[in-house]
Amino acid sequence: MDSRQRIRAAMRHAPVDRVPVMCQLSVGHYLLNTQIAPADLWFTSDGFADALVTLQRRYRFDGILVNLLGTDPDWRKDVSRIETAADGSQTVYYRNGDTAQCPADDNVHHFPAENRRRPTLDEVDPARIYYDDPHGAGGLKYPFYFGLEPYEADHADYWPEYVFRTIDLVLAEVGGTVSVHSEVFSPWTQLMELFGYEQALMYMLDDPAKIHAILQAYTRGTTDLARRQARRGVDAVLISSAFAGGGFISPAQYEEFVLPYERQIVSEVHQENVPVYTHTCGRIGDRLELMVATTLDGIDTLDPPPLGTVDLADAKRRVGSQIFFKGNMDPVHTLLKKSREEVRQDALHRLRTGSPGGGYILSSACSVSPRVPPENLTVLAEVAAEFGTPEP
Repeated sequence: MDSRQRIRAAMRHAPVDRVPVMCQLSVGHYLLNTQIAPADLWFTSDGFADALVTLQRRYRFDGILVNLLGTDPDWRKDVSRIETAADGSQTVYYRNGDTAQCPADDNVHHFPAENRRRPTLDEVDPARIYYDDPHGAGGLKYPFYFGLEPYEADHADYWPEYVFRTIDLVLAEVGGTVSVHSEVFSPWTQLMELFGYEQALMYMLDDPAKIHAILQAYTRGTTDLARRQARRGVDAVLISSAFAGGGFISPAQYEEFVLPYERQIVSEVHQENVPVYTHTCGRIGDRLELMVATTLDGIDTLDPPPLGTVDLADAKRRVGSQIFFKGNMDPVHTLLKKSREEVRQDALHRLRTGSPGGGYILSSACSVSPRVPPENLTVLAEVAAEFGTPEP
């Protein structure tokens, strides 16, 4: 089997020659372990595609997650200068006065020339909401538009062609032998980013009807983007729903504010014959059955204690026959802090627990942190090969 076939089979609970390996890497890890400059990674599709493929090959991962939208190839027309510090971090100065700080080991931070506060609930019109991208030039705005020049976005013609360019570049480079996945932000995540986490949670209690209207508006845009990514040729779509765990909302609130909207997205993406899974961090052990009720094909992260509350064996018993699992290796206490041999033993434990009956992808739980030693990641493919074909 090649890598693409291996992950496709695992997502369907079909037999595999060995358990596939695929970790989501933090942007800081890409920056520290490639020669790509921070601004080039954040603001060029070529730079990010290069980083994705370079580390996939170095770590022998079976899949690549394209978790940033493609960028405007003419982005430098808006830039007056780029300054590089001694530590490799960069600051991009735009002609309109905006700046973007690009650390050498972390996410980009946008600083608009004029103070841009988050809107209040009263100020938000759901009819003007579709999909928000926090990472592109200028960061978040309400109502959202791509680039630096304000315009009223047309939901019927929302997506610049370049937003799919990173997917195109990666697919062309790996030649159909590696499983390529795309990512969309869940409606719930976009709600949290729109207002800020604390305020969004308060608004959920103050005016649930309007929150539902906003979530429905984001669902339309998210579904549109996910279906277009599927048509571009990705093998799966990941819904990034990081803030839907127990650290933020209860199971009852998950059932009301997350489940129905993710179910809509999954239903429509399934019409493109592409599987869908979700990335939800932290304490999700109390809502696995609710997550399955979205009709998702899989769950990513499955953070173990102390980061989360998922015991892999328990999760396998409860819902493992219905969906595939990807994750459960602690990215901090294990991958970052332990020796290569300790990582090997932890990976073997996950393989013995998660692989029987199929439907398991060996992976870090949440994203691999920037300073995880590369040797602790190269060992994962070695362990999977050593473990061999899982029991049916």
